[in-house]
Amino acid sequence: MDFLARKDRLIRTGGTNLIFVGDSITDAWRSDPQREIFEDYFGRYRPYNIGIGGDETQHVLWRINHGELDGLKPKLVVLMIGTNNLANANRMSPAETADGVAAVVEAIRAKLPGSKILLLGIFPRANRSDDPLRRAVNATNAIIAGLQDRKTVYYTDIGSKFLDADGTLPGNIMPDYLHPNAKGYQIWADAVKAQVDGLVNSR
Repeated sequence: MDFLARKDRLIRTGGTNLIFVGDSITDAWRSDPQREIFEDYFGRYRPYNIGIGGDETQHVLWRINHGELDGLKPKLVVLMIGTNNLANANRMSPAETADGVAAVVEAIRAKLPGSKILLLGIFPRANRSDDPLRRAVNATNAIIAGLQDRKTVYYTDIGSKFLDADGTLPGNIMPDYLHPNAKGYQIWADAVKAQVDGLVNSR
């Protein structure tokens, strides 16, 4: 309901050019200190953040189908979802998770036919490169990369920017090996800013 109220305020005051859709990793852009990074990098587009902690692809689908995007005409939607499908109690396979991501992409396209989508690869998780969850993330990303058509849907995987040379995920970037800290959010913002600016401002 808070998201719908925010959406209605945005519509009344001129709308938004940029939407972020996702789970807790997207949700936490609202928290200090990374909130300032978000505003500095993306605030000019009056961004609408509809990330919710714990969400899987099916939860995002439910939210889209219940009005969170209705009435909006953004230039760009930044989407990252799927890590919870791979690790929550009802653990899904990479193929099942990728099917869910594809369904979310199609739902966004149906609701926002004039918008572009920047689909992000799921961020790396787990400290070691050979951890089963890291492998599941990599396998899912290999599938969802195929959703890109470079007309409406653009895919980018910035996961390597969080990793050491040997594939280790440092605790000083993601202390729980899942959620970035402010340093991690700075890496995220730096990695996508040029592409976000380009897609928002393209015809």
